Amino acid sequence: MSATIAQWSPANQERAKEILEQYPERRSALMPLMYLASLEHDHASDRAMVEVASLVGITPAQVKSVVSFYTMFKSEDVGRYLVSVCTSISCHLLGGDEVLAAVEETSGVAHGGTGDDGVFSVEHVECIGACGGAPAVQVNYETIEGVTPEKAAALIDWLRSSAPPVVLADEMQQLFGGQRSFPWGPTEAEGATGPVPAFGPYGSAKEGR
Repeated sequence: MSATIAQWSPANQERAKEILEQYPERRSALMPLMYLASLEHDHASDRAMVEVASLVGITPAQVKSVVSFYTMFKSEDVGRYLVSVCTSISCHLLGGDEVLAAVEETSGVAHGGTGDDGVFSVEHVECIGACGGAPAVQVNYETIEGVTPEKAAALIDWLRSSAPPVVLADEMQQLFGGQRSFPWGPTEAEGATGPVPAFGPYGSAKEGR
């Protein structure tokens, strides 16, 4: 294992080793390794990209060209709860902009920003695949459909007052959602423990991140 990640937690060093062993071509492991690096540094920092470049045998510039393509990799620290409001066409037509305004007002954080207390980051995003249940909101990439401005405000208040260590899509859907795209879908039982997108089981509550 490269000395460049000697400062990573032992658990993540072991995960990195396991990930690399899954790929015949080391560079194919770039995405899940950047996820781990983002955990270590709280975002996709320049240092994280240098470390991953060393692990997979490419240049930091090549890593950055991939990371910068995916908006789920953040170049700066984000809050404990990343609230993403869809404002793409279906959500826009059904009130997505009003939902975003309610999130901004209640959280005190404007789109693209993070609150001074580090609790919330707010962003508007393009389609998240929930057009049948528009408007849709994600908290740490856990999706809630059929959200009204009033429910969005209540969601923010709940996150602030309850401070759940794990956010579950099904729980938030029941409390703050409405119409779903696929109401017959499976029950989601793991949830998210932070604002970094997961690969496989990494980052789920089951993994204990």
